[in-house]
Amino acid sequence: MADFSNRDGARSQRVRWPLLFGIALAHLAGLYLLGKLLAPDFTGGIEREVIAAFSLETPPAPPPPPENEIEPDEGAQAAPGKEAVPQPVTAPEPEIALPTPSPVPQSSSTGAADRSGARASGDGTGAAGSGPGTGSGNRCGGRGGVAVTRPVHVSGRIDDARDYPVPPGGREVRRGSEVIVRVIVGTDGRARDCTIYRPSPDPEADAITCRLVEQRLCFRPAMDASGNPVPAPFYWRQRWF
Repeated sequence: MADFSNRDGARSQRVRWPLLFGIALAHLAGLYLLGKLLAPDFTGGIEREVIAAFSLETPPAPPPPPENEIEPDEGAQAAPGKEAVPQPVTAPEPEIALPTPSPVPQSSSTGAADRSGARASGDGTGAAGSGPGTGSGNRCGGRGGVAVTRPVHVSGRIDDARDYPVPPGGREVRRGSEVIVRVIVGTDGRARDCTIYRPSPDPEADAITCRLVEQRLCFRPAMDASGNPVPAPFYWRQRWF
């Protein structure tokens, strides 16, 4: 006669995992509903944190700084005036011809000319010489050359967190923000006359950035059309991570 007692005992000792998982899930659902009824603010905060942890959205990128555009710094040359042409009028012939004395040299010499020294040539009505206007700036009364190339940052860095003190409220106040400053790069390649073009949430950090740009950074100055260095503006962006 077959013995089925051990087989039935083994069946009764098997763990029914799907049943246990369903029971645990039902308990969690019950606790969640109970929390929504008794503490809606607490459960709502947990929901927002879970959604934010799995969110793939990124914050919008900050607007780019202005281009380091070339600023004109001189007056443009005016258009040339119209050419003056005399009228076709001649003086009337005198009724009595006047004698024309021949030129006599002021001092005697061995040459054949009646005058000594160089004489001006031409009897035209054209322009003579260059004027004193405010033209291109290369000569006469202009205001100087204009930059045709921009300044270029060649050396110096601002990347030490110890340069900036911790603001009230912690570093989170300025983390992820930026400041844009405007400087004038001189002919010696140094920055000066720093101003805040676009501020950050930390005014003290903005002022420190201005000072560090003038002290640490070196530039290749802008050039005019003749290849001479000229002052020109430059925009520096400083970010905090």
